[in-house]
Amino acid sequence: MPESSYLALLLIGLLGGTHCISMCGGIVGALAMGTRPRLALHLAYNLGRIVSYAAAGAIAGALGGASVALSGQLPVRSFLYLLANLMLVALGLYLMGVTRALAFSERCGQKLWVHLQPLTRRFLPAHSSAQAFPLGLLWGWLPCGLVYSALATALTSGSALRGAALMLAFGVGTLPNLLLAGLLAARLQAYARQPAIRLASGLLVLGFGVWGLVGLAHLALST
Repeated sequence: MPESSYLALLLIGLLGGTHCISMCGGIVGALAMGTRPRLALHLAYNLGRIVSYAAAGAIAGALGGASVALSGQLPVRSFLYLLANLMLVALGLYLMGVTRALAFSERCGQKLWVHLQPLTRRFLPAHSSAQAFPLGLLWGWLPCGLVYSALATALTSGSALRGAALMLAFGVGTLPNLLLAGLLAARLQAYARQPAIRLASGLLVLGFGVWGLVGLAHLALST
């Protein structure tokens, strides 16, 4: 797995901010209902969310590593890499509003979320970091095509540790957008909905996926 994957996922988390804001902007905006936005609360919430991403990345990395080890075949590794980059292409188109191709993955994740979502009510409104952190832990499992696309890359990492590190990089990339969404709320959400912003973000993420597919094609031709 190239080291550039960490930078790629960091940038994808950042570029996918339009989707983050639409998916999670409401919850971070309501994190301290009726109170003035507090940086400590939003940091605690986002820390919990990123910890959940890293845990999911560890699971994906371990599963991917086990599948490759059991098969011992290059085609399995290549298939996982192909899947990861096709997910990025789909994500780019999704962010641009061209297709809802990733909606199916979000529907699959609803099976887990339906059990977790009621637990979030215990921590709202969050008046302390001790409430905001577990809220973030739970919200990190919200069905999200952006997260699932990043997890597809973690699947190719070959180990739980690398999978967790990749999702940590992705989570850090999402941090600026969601911190701003919590502190600026409606103003930033209106900005993120602008077609030009969504188009630019989608094209850049799409570029990452196409770049990976071209690299895979070159590898296949050279073997």
